Amino acid sequence: MAVEAAERAPYASNPKASRGRRFAEPPNLARSVFRRDCDRIIHATAFRRLAHKTQVFVFHEGDHFRTRLTHTLEVTQIARSLARALGLDEDLAEGCALAHDLGHPPFGHAGERALDACLADCGGFDHNAQTLRVVTALERRYADFDGLNLSWETLEGLVKHNGPLTDRDGKAIGRHAERGVPRAIAEYSKLHDLELWSHTSAEAQAGAIADDIAYDAHDIDDGLRAELFTLAEIASVPLIGDILAEIAKLHPHIEPARRVHELIRRLIARMIEDVTAQSRRNLQSLAPGSVDDVRKANAPVIAFSAAMANVDRAIKGFLYPRMYRHERIMRIMGEAQVVISDLFAHYDARPLDLPPEWGYDPSDDRAIRARRIADFIAGMTDRYALVEHARLFTSTPELR
Repeated sequence: MAVEAAERAPYASNPKASRGRRFAEPPNLARSVFRRDCDRIIHATAFRRLAHKTQVFVFHEGDHFRTRLTHTLEVTQIARSLARALGLDEDLAEGCALAHDLGHPPFGHAGERALDACLADCGGFDHNAQTLRVVTALERRYADFDGLNLSWETLEGLVKHNGPLTDRDGKAIGRHAERGVPRAIAEYSKLHDLELWSHTSAEAQAGAIADDIAYDAHDIDDGLRAELFTLAEIASVPLIGDILAEIAKLHPHIEPARRVHELIRRLIARMIEDVTAQSRRNLQSLAPGSVDDVRKANAPVIAFSAAMANVDRAIKGFLYPRMYRHERIMRIMGEAQVVISDLFAHYDARPLDLPPEWGYDPSDDRAIRARRIADFIAGMTDRYALVEHARLFTSTPELR
């Protein structure tokens, strides 16, 4: 159940005070604005496709590895836990978590790198910008508008998942400093100002840090399952070794699979507890009287403590060479990039091969055509991309 008004913190987002939707709709007496956002996301075609999109391991490597969908559900559970503990609106935190990866193409970050290279002369490809395109344009389910017509607050959380994109003067900052704000975000914000210079609501921040917690925990789990490293090796990471020692003391004869599950659940719990405690300290220090005070703060209010931030960095530092850059993973993802690049090149040279619903128009300039092709490919599942590649080319890698 979403937090009731009497329990809502003064800095929480209030659905009754939402900045609304781009296209006005009558209120729903049974569901809040943010609850309706969650429901629309869950019923979206792009959400269903996440079940067949790579997280780290492609689908036929095993049924028990995470997909984009299972990752999304884990992020959502953690985001709701944080929101409940901090008196935030759980539905808004859930909506931001549910939709945060809708723009990911097939084959995870490998697919994103391939599309970014294909669109190098047309503004590049950014999965957060693609998520915005999905929920504002590409989902076509409603008679009165394209997209899902989500609330301003949910859109803000998706676009600023990694923090502000510009300074107060509109100059791109952070990872966008070199190339500028992605075109899809800049153009949409002109129509429906998402205040790209500010931080997000505390609920959206909860969704963003839940993403980090879920990544750390389930990538350890998947990496161990894939035998890319061992428990003995990861025991060298701060906190992980302590948790494993606790488990060994309490359950000296536990079988290996249960030991891993104990590690993962205890790690998630410790991280949630840490974020809750640190965020309460941050909020007490800032003393925000409204959600806009949270947005205008100099830093996110939902955060790890310094000690847990070091653990987060250590986990990612351990996983990077042993998992994300592992020879086997790199080989498969390299082949996946070729699949995406081949598909793009084919449709770019033969745009009439695009399905009719993607609306090829001979009068389109290069940038419009390239973006349409990227939209089509980004919406593919891993399986569909491989099937389509096999249909169009004489040789398709097996990605094994």
